[in-house]
Amino acid sequence: MNILVCIKQVPDTTEIKIDPVKNTLIREGVPSIVNPFDGYALEAAARIKDKNPDTKIVVLSMGPEQAKAALKECLAIAADKAYLVSDRAFGGSDTLATSYIISQTIAKVEALEGKFDAIFCGKQAIDGDTAQVGPEIAEHLDYPQVTYGLEAEAAGDALKVKKEVEEGVEVVAVKTPCVVTFTKPAWDPRYPTIKRKMAANKADIPTLTAADLPTIDLTHAGLKGSPTKVKKTFVPQKKTGGVKIQEADNTASAKKLFELLSAASII
Repeated sequence: MNILVCIKQVPDTTEIKIDPVKNTLIREGVPSIVNPFDGYALEAAARIKDKNPDTKIVVLSMGPEQAKAALKECLAIAADKAYLVSDRAFGGSDTLATSYIISQTIAKVEALEGKFDAIFCGKQAIDGDTAQVGPEIAEHLDYPQVTYGLEAEAAGDALKVKKEVEEGVEVVAVKTPCVVTFTKPAWDPRYPTIKRKMAANKADIPTLTAADLPTIDLTHAGLKGSPTKVKKTFVPQKKTGGVKIQEADNTASAKKLFELLSAASII
C-alpha cells in the first residue's frame, strides 16, 4: 500500500500569549510543531505499515522552507519520503486554494513515488480549526472520503476505518484511492528512534514549486485565488467573576441558587 500523509507546521498554541494592552497574539518565541491531528494521521499510516511492511509512507507539506523541520520529524517517526511544496505565488492561500495546490502537487509526487492508495490528513489544523482542507482535497481529486477517523486497516482494495460519531464508533469500508481525515484516538503517536532521527536529520527533502506543477492554474492559488477574505481578527474577551454555590446539601444549594437568580431578575 502507498500512503500519502499531508501535514502542516503550526505554532504551538499552548505557548501563545496575549498582549494585555493590544489584545493581540504574541508569536515571538513560540515554537513550531507538527499539527497534532496530522500526527494522528501519520500514526494511523504507521500502524498499517506495522501489519503490512511493504507499505510506503510519503509525507507532504505546503509552507515556507522552515516546514522542512516538521517533515524531518515525520521521517524520524515513520515516513519513508518527504516533499515540501513552496512558492511565493502560493502565499496567502485560503483553504480552497491550499487544497487545490496540494491536489496538483499530489499528481506530481505520484509521478515520482507511484499512485497513492490513500491520502491521510488531520481533521483540522490547530491554528485555523477550519477542518476544510482534507475534504476539499478529496473533492478536487474526486475521491471518496471518511472524516473523523480513529484508525484504519487495509482490506484488499479498500480501507476499513473506525470513525468517531456522536453515538460512539462506526466502522466503514471505503474503496481506494480515498481520503481519510483523523481525529484524536485513544492512543498516543509513537516516538522517533535515535536511528531514524539521525537518518532524518541527513535527509534531503525536495522542494516543489509552481514551475514543477505543469497543470496548475495560478489563478486558483495565492491571495487572488482565495475567495475567503479576512475582514477582522480579534481576541475574545475573557469572562471573569462567577459565583460558586456550595451549601450544606443539594437542597440548600438549589434554594440559594433560586434566591440569587431571583434577585438578579433572571427568573
